[in-house]
Amino acid sequence: MSSYGWDADWDDAFAPYAAQGLVPGRVLRVDRGQCDVVTAAGTVRADTEYVVPRDPAKVVCTGDWVALDPDGDPMYVRTLLPRRTAFLRSASSKRSEGQILAANVDHAIIAVSLAAELDLGRVERFLALAWESGAQPVVVLTKADLVPDPATLGHLVADVETSAPGVQVLPVSASLGEGTEVLEAVVTGGTSVLLGASGAGKSTLANALLGEEVMDVRAVRDIDGKGRHTTTTRNLLVLPGGGVVIDTPGLRGVGLWDAGTGVGQVFAEIEELARGCRFHDCAHEAEPGCAVHAAVEDGTLPERRLHSYRKLLRENRRIAAKTDVRVRNERRREWRIRSAQGRAAMEAKQGRIR
Repeated sequence: MSSYGWDADWDDAFAPYAAQGLVPGRVLRVDRGQCDVVTAAGTVRADTEYVVPRDPAKVVCTGDWVALDPDGDPMYVRTLLPRRTAFLRSASSKRSEGQILAANVDHAIIAVSLAAELDLGRVERFLALAWESGAQPVVVLTKADLVPDPATLGHLVADVETSAPGVQVLPVSASLGEGTEVLEAVVTGGTSVLLGASGAGKSTLANALLGEEVMDVRAVRDIDGKGRHTTTTRNLLVLPGGGVVIDTPGLRGVGLWDAGTGVGQVFAEIEELARGCRFHDCAHEAEPGCAVHAAVEDGTLPERRLHSYRKLLRENRRIAAKTDVRVRNERRREWRIRSAQGRAAMEAKQGRIR
């Protein structure tokens, strides 16, 4: 089981379940209430009927370590071991739910295709979720062979590095085998998850890491560089050099889910600048003595970064307000104060006009 990530800490966590006669296993994939689980005796098919929590973020997911009943027919997952990390996003439905994409991940590999125009805001969104999960993000710029000019490629890498402080950015051409050695060294010995939009080259990247054509790959459209979903489930695969990788379907939407800490880490330079603002609760909009605005004006901070920071903070606060009564009440109090201030300003203006 060590090749799938089992270690002494997992052994300690599993001890109470071993005493009950259960056996450990790691979830390779989940499909409609059933899951493939690798155990010391081999891969088995198990039912998740006994693990149906109210919170969708706590359902059985690829990457989970579980306790199985070895005598069941069929076998059943009895419980999940506590997760070390969990990659969550807001569910695509309008309900206030989190959707778990992968569990117990050490590296979140964010695949960004250079076949299409760079969307730095989307990269920042992925990074916020990755940092919040507890995993170490890595940005891989795929299809680097489509940018033959070294200077242009260098500028693209620099742009992403500016949007990803503290994160390794790797230009890679998986089809030509260029740049994959560095990525292989990063993912060796741990669990990595491949994330990105459809057509970003995740499956091609997975095949390059695996050293064989395991994942189905289809061509992207020339008109917009987008591809069809070739991966439809999340699959955990063992890498020949050590470690495992989880390939995921392309993500159309990447909604934040309680990612305040992650947002702060993505925009670390803004959070640092904010310490120099005159007011501790500065919104970095029109307040006097705003160090963040001063950095925008002198060119130290790109204005796009500030807009993206505000956008993700607002989105995260909306999500938090839906799920946290305390935050929801605080937002209502702020709205009442702002409404009162607006009315007072209007009355004062009307008084001056009279």
